[in-house]
Amino acid sequence: MSSLFILIPLFSLMILNLLPKGLARRAAFWVALLLLVAELYLVMSPIVGFRNIKLNRLAYFFNFHLIVDDLSLLMLLSISIVVFVLLFAANHLISDERRRFYFINILLIELAGMNGVVMVRDIFSLYVFLEITAVSSFILIAFDKERDSLEGAFKYIIFSAVASVFMFSSIALILLLSGDTGFLAIKDALAVSPHSRLIMIAIGVFLGGIFMKAGLVPFHGWLPDAYSEAPAPVSVLLAGIVTKTLGVYSLMRIFRSVFGFDNSVGNILMFVGAISIIWGALAALTQTDFKRMLAYSSISQVGYIVLGFGSGTVLGMAGAVFHLFNHAIFKSLLFVNSAAVEHETGTRDMERMSGLASKMPVTGAASAIACLSTAGVPPLAGFWSKLIIIVALWQSGHHVYAVVAVLASLLTLAYMLSIQRKVFFGKLKEGFEGVKEAGFGLVFPAVILAVITVAVGIFFPFVLNTFILPISRI
Repeated sequence: MSSLFILIPLFSLMILNLLPKGLARRAAFWVALLLLVAELYLVMSPIVGFRNIKLNRLAYFFNFHLIVDDLSLLMLLSISIVVFVLLFAANHLISDERRRFYFINILLIELAGMNGVVMVRDIFSLYVFLEITAVSSFILIAFDKERDSLEGAFKYIIFSAVASVFMFSSIALILLLSGDTGFLAIKDALAVSPHSRLIMIAIGVFLGGIFMKAGLVPFHGWLPDAYSEAPAPVSVLLAGIVTKTLGVYSLMRIFRSVFGFDNSVGNILMFVGAISIIWGALAALTQTDFKRMLAYSSISQVGYIVLGFGSGTVLGMAGAVFHLFNHAIFKSLLFVNSAAVEHETGTRDMERMSGLASKMPVTGAASAIACLSTAGVPPLAGFWSKLIIIVALWQSGHHVYAVVAVLASLLTLAYMLSIQRKVFFGKLKEGFEGVKEAGFGLVFPAVILAVITVAVGIFFPFVLNTFILPISRI
């Protein structure tokens, strides 16, 4: 059954390209929308509420070890939600049928790649799906073929290529040591001599590649340009789910299921996470470009996820997974809002804006919800995940990191309130009198994501006990 998460996007891609060209271009949005509704149903349906169910014979024919557990299920849900809302935004922002058709084709390949990443249990297959997603992302960043987007795509592909070399080298060492690429086989082989020099080198090299994929400091050089200069729908995709799937999820899966977790790994992760939190927050404070500020904010928020995971406790894992989901939702919402503002005003320069909430009330309200959730203001979803991470750090004796997480939240609140003040509050500036609320394709995704952010915060105990804590015990 889990094979459908890969086969349905690929089958939809085939259908689109077998249709007559004119019909295919007109049907592309509806085919992709139907696919995503089906995928959301598969994730949410109680009938398919599977835990650790292995793939059918087709997967073994292709030699893929695919399993869907609680963590994979949450990631599939996050991917489906982000791509679902992104599809509406793309349909609104890309008016040309031909370009929209090409965009949806690449998006379907990327969707299959991300779904594969979160289900594989073979390290080489993981690498293959990572590369499928990375190449698709590169094409989407450069989709508009403008100078700035090409520059962002070039930086992305350079860092991604270096990360791929690191990861492939690590896989080669692991294959020499274990004679297999399956997660369980590698784990059993490495358990014989867990502290040998070659194993340490393999883990270190793989960790470096993952840090690049995640855009963590000091490997973050590609991220601000890629996020800010990519077409608006692509920015939603990258910030909402791609970086977290390729980087953060892969980090969690590999170190929990393959390499194992010890204090030395935890210390490295917490240090990198803390530096990313501080660096990203301070850099965001200095930005005037709407999307660039959100890009640096993403570095900071991913740092929280890594910091919580690095604590090595069940509570820290719970906070990390919970914040991963929350960040996928509220960061997607912020980039949808930035797309709406840019589409209606023609600029991303926040110094030129003011008082847009009077003309764009839904976008302004949704942005306020996303900003407050990002800053960790109760009772929104972001507050609870940050609180869990801070408590986990304090209980595990990492008091300095807990204090850093709290103080950085104040920095986050400062730059998030700056967005609201510069863009939506105050008196409407001259020249923006004709601005109106964004169309349905941008308002509908914003409302959906805002409702999820509020609902998850209000029903936090149910969400924690039902979805998050079972994952944290992996």
